[in-house]
Amino acid sequence: MAYKGTIGILTGGGDVPGLNPAIRAVTIRALREGYRVLGIRRGWAGLVDLIPDKDADNSQNVQDLTEDLVDRAGRTGGTFLHTSRTRPSHLPRIAVPEHLRDRYTDEINDVTPSVLENIEYLGIDYLIPIGGDDTLSYGLHLHRQGVKVVAIPKTMDNDVPGTDYCIGFGTCVTRTIELTHQLRTSAGSHERFLVIEVFGRYAGFTALLPTMAGAADRCVIPEHAFDIDRLLELLVYDRTRHPSRYSVVLVSEGAKLSGEGEMSFESHETDQFGHKKLGGIGDKVAALLKERSPRFNHGRRINVINQRLGYLVRSGAPDALDSIVPMAFGNLALDLVLEKTSGRLVSIRHGDYDSVPIDVIHGPAKVVDVEKYYNTERLRPKYKKFYHNPLFIMTSDM
Repeated sequence: MAYKGTIGILTGGGDVPGLNPAIRAVTIRALREGYRVLGIRRGWAGLVDLIPDKDADNSQNVQDLTEDLVDRAGRTGGTFLHTSRTRPSHLPRIAVPEHLRDRYTDEINDVTPSVLENIEYLGIDYLIPIGGDDTLSYGLHLHRQGVKVVAIPKTMDNDVPGTDYCIGFGTCVTRTIELTHQLRTSAGSHERFLVIEVFGRYAGFTALLPTMAGAADRCVIPEHAFDIDRLLELLVYDRTRHPSRYSVVLVSEGAKLSGEGEMSFESHETDQFGHKKLGGIGDKVAALLKERSPRFNHGRRINVINQRLGYLVRSGAPDALDSIVPMAFGNLALDLVLEKTSGRLVSIRHGDYDSVPIDVIHGPAKVVDVEKYYNTERLRPKYKKFYHNPLFIMTSDM
């Protein structure tokens, strides 16, 4: 069969619901338009580990995508292509595949020349990476090397610049609301504080939106360092007013206590993008609230239920938004390919589907505009001036 061209598609970084629907949308449309579609396995790792030899077994690195395969996978969560946090421009020597170890011998290696050779070997005309700013930053790097790249934004934190919405965010917010409401039964039964740690390294959207929807009384976000005594005072106030005598706070994983210079980490080991694994701020907040609660509760201690939602909000099937938006993003990407346009990031801006130059990835960070959307005195969202705001209130124009 003579194809119009070959499209490569990959997913990088953390998994989220909505990746498979995006792969499905790209593949079905591309096949019907006469293109061959190759799934690159394990993110950028597939293009690093691939051996450019027709006799080599590359089944773990690349696969032909068919309509039947993606149609079945499109109804599921995660990514059937699998994923990794591989960064080919900063690859540790231990991660260099065996067939490249004579060529790359430094402690940290830029194996981009091999990636470019593998793209050429596979005959890829357009490459569609789906990921967050880390994955897409390498896509931008390849674009600058001459590869035709059309990018799709994905991250539960919803912090990819240039777009109001990223795949995975809707399900994350939906699950956070659902799980928080479920945990209320225990908090109310025991008259406790409920502290829930949610995702959000640099941006607090995943704490702010569920709180705005009524899932929590207060939230603390990475964009504003908070005073623990002020949070405690507010939670005691909320607990006193609640008929079941409990109160709830959502804590972004990247939130910081006033006077502390850095976030809370599980360890100081970093990934290939220089990120330490976050975790522990919820534990720290819960312990301090319990310890200091007698000061604000007539000398009596208030116990705490402390829960980290973690992978519960990123596993399982996508919600409605993360089924619909990936479908649209995949078709937007194909529109660009058919127009022979590359170097773009598909996006939603002020409620409209669009695309922006991919170099927006290296632009200003997308974070919560504290002055517009967060009440720093009350440690909760602002509920005024919704007129002409987009669906998710906060836009990419910060």
